[in-house]
Amino acid sequence: MAGVNKVILVGNLGKDPEVRHLEGGVSVAHFTLATNEYYKDKQGNRVERTEWHNISAWRGLADMADKYLKKGQQVYIEGKLRTRQYQDKDQQTRYITEIIADEISMLGARPQGPGAPAPDASGTAVPEPAHSFRQEPELDQLPF
Repeated sequence: MAGVNKVILVGNLGKDPEVRHLEGGVSVAHFTLATNEYYKDKQGNRVERTEWHNISAWRGLADMADKYLKKGQQVYIEGKLRTRQYQDKDQQTRYITEIIADEISMLGARPQGPGAPAPDASGTAVPEPAHSFRQEPELDQLPF
């Protein structure tokens, strides 16, 4: 039986995606995502803990991230956990754990200002539906 490597995150972008174009026209986007957790300490005070995640999106998802994602935006990300190593400028071996995105959905309401949604009869602005993008598997990755 095969193992399962699946990560689901909902959080806010810590920076605009940085996109690089590799050989053969393949693009990759890197950005950070902050997730928040709230709990009460022994004194009953509410404590917020922020966890930062490194996200990588490839090919069409990278292009979508470059075009639509901005710092502070809330997104849903589904993907897999990957750890890799590299040599830094001082030739020290470094390790990084990142999420390789398979799906990215933009969450939240449309921004205010020009082009913002018109209020409905109750005076409440109607939120924009989430936009979802999914990485299609390469033909050589299909299990059959």
